[in-house]
Amino acid sequence: MNTALTTVPLSTLGIGSVCQIVSLNLQGLLRRRILDLGMVPGTPVQCIRKSPTGDPVAYMVRDTLIALRSEDASQIHVNPM
Repeated sequence: MNTALTTVPLSTLGIGSVCQIVSLNLQGLLRRRILDLGMVPGTPVQCIRKSPTGDPVAYMVRDTLIALRSEDASQIHVNPM
């Protein structure tokens, strides 16, 4: 299966959706921080909740709740499960 056709940005997931990280298109310090939090390719992620305005969004990653801005989450590509 071609993963390029099935990947979507993390920011497009709905509440309760589960996915697996495929790639991170982030640069610099933000990339380092995201990797340090355990968001590496192959890691499962679940969308937990969105703020009333829709930004930021809380994701469960390795038993840790992480809030990301939609701008940053759109640079993380995932395979929905």
